[in-house]
Amino acid sequence: MKRVCVSCLIVVLLAYAMLLNAGCSTYPTAAEVGAARGAAVGAIAGQAIGRDTKSTLIGVGVGAVGGAMLNEGRARSRGY
Repeated sequence: MKRVCVSCLIVVLLAYAMLLNAGCSTYPTAAEVGAARGAAVGAIAGQAIGRDTKSTLIGVGVGAVGGAMLNEGRARSRGY
């Protein structure tokens, strides 16, 4: 139980740091948007398939990389 609480605290602090830095950034690139969308979809898919934290984190990583590559390629083909 204690380990889960520490992990939750770390996730919350990382999310807070990301949101804090988001206010100082310019418009997101196509790769950044794709990575965010891919990470969200990957997290949901990883949790649905594996039903544990490890699967969820693997899904986040794979989804983020895949989403960034897919969205960047799509933006380049459209000429953005």
